[in-house]
Amino acid sequence: MKKNIVILGAFLICISAILWGFDGVVLTPRLFNLDVGFIVFMLHAIPFVIMNLFLFREYKYLKKFTREDYVFLGLIALFGGALGTLSIVKALFLLNFQHLSIVVLLQKLQPIFAIILATILLKEKIKRNFALWASVAIIAGYFLTFGFHPPNLETGSNTVYAALYALLAAFSFGSATVFGKKILTKYSFKTATFYRFGFTALIMLVFVFFTNKLGQLYITTQINWIIFIIIAFTTGSGAIFLYYYGLKKVKAIVSTICELCFPISAIIFDYIFNQSVLSPVQWISAVIMIFSIIKISTEKN
Repeated sequence: MKKNIVILGAFLICISAILWGFDGVVLTPRLFNLDVGFIVFMLHAIPFVIMNLFLFREYKYLKKFTREDYVFLGLIALFGGALGTLSIVKALFLLNFQHLSIVVLLQKLQPIFAIILATILLKEKIKRNFALWASVAIIAGYFLTFGFHPPNLETGSNTVYAALYALLAAFSFGSATVFGKKILTKYSFKTATFYRFGFTALIMLVFVFFTNKLGQLYITTQINWIIFIIIAFTTGSGAIFLYYYGLKKVKAIVSTICELCFPISAIIFDYIFNQSVLSPVQWISAVIMIFSIIKISTEKN
């Protein structure tokens, strides 16, 4: 019975990781005709509205949250929701359907930022091999992005900027992980997820209002709405709930291995839908980077 539960947990994590890979390469880039800020608002507002249908009891915590709770929930929404999603969507748009899997792979560097921030804020100890494997992962990330060629800002290529946005997304999501650890010591993942989407939708509503982007509603096409709905039920809140449910059933090291379905599926989807193939140097760099992240995550776990 226990073995079946572990298998189910691992399977759900794999499914959620594959959904995220599909989102990053196939779904979100198809929203390129819309403003990035408006997209991020919709990606959180629609799932939050859906969550209200079955998680409305979570509002009882509004009176129970302490000032510290509100601060950390706000930081989770700001970094994990607003800033992180803005950065990753911007990075995907800059590449214009060329090697989108590179952005997804670079985003996997987030454990490095999470561990560094956890050391600063949560006083957690860094394992002695962290610096070694983090350095290897970052160097591999460079060759994954540029190969043997130095970055060239004068060619008009957006690769450099996309890579920087992907790294900013990795930092933001890594930061949200650390802030989330503070919240999850007191509240369930359902509560954390509900308010993460709610607070992010509120932050982005203010953002699109003051940047005069609410008018994007009038140019949102039928295809755009279909993609928004698909993301809301699958790669958005749906994938997050599958991931956290699976995470409760397996050990952290099993989760780390299962999450590799994310970058692997991104590479496959990028080839199937965009005919984009990594070069031999990029393949080797991707393998080295993923292996380094596994070493870092394994030691941390």
